[in-house]
Amino acid sequence: MAGLSQDWEPVVIRKKAPTAAARKDEKAVNAARRAGAEIETVRKATAGSNKAASSSTTLNTRKLDEDTENLSHQKVPTELKKAIMQARQDKKLTQSQLAQLINEKPQIIQEYESGKAIPNQQIISKLERALGAKLRGKK
Repeated sequence: MAGLSQDWEPVVIRKKAPTAAARKDEKAVNAARRAGAEIETVRKATAGSNKAASSSTTLNTRKLDEDTENLSHQKVPTELKKAIMQARQDKKLTQSQLAQLINEKPQIIQEYESGKAIPNQQIISKLERALGAKLRGKK
């Protein structure tokens, strides 16, 4: 045990230097002012305003105001709604059973029969196969 000796030198543990964000906070700036240190302040060109966001929206707003086109998506025609309902009732199926047959959600059948769905040719062809009836006209 002769080779071991105790190290009595002091160990100094320091806090990390403040990060850029911490140096900018109000407390640090006020402490620096009290200490008499130099403080540099830089004002950004668009500070406190939202000019960048508002300038581009006026162009879009003007385009929307000038646009008179009536935009709406295609809906299920009345003939198709009635044809689906009639074919389903002839087969004595509920909306849920029909949906299960074509591997779709019951909500989709409800939307088609109420006319709210956007017509999808794939779903219409599944309905035709499951119901054994031609639902589409000359398409």
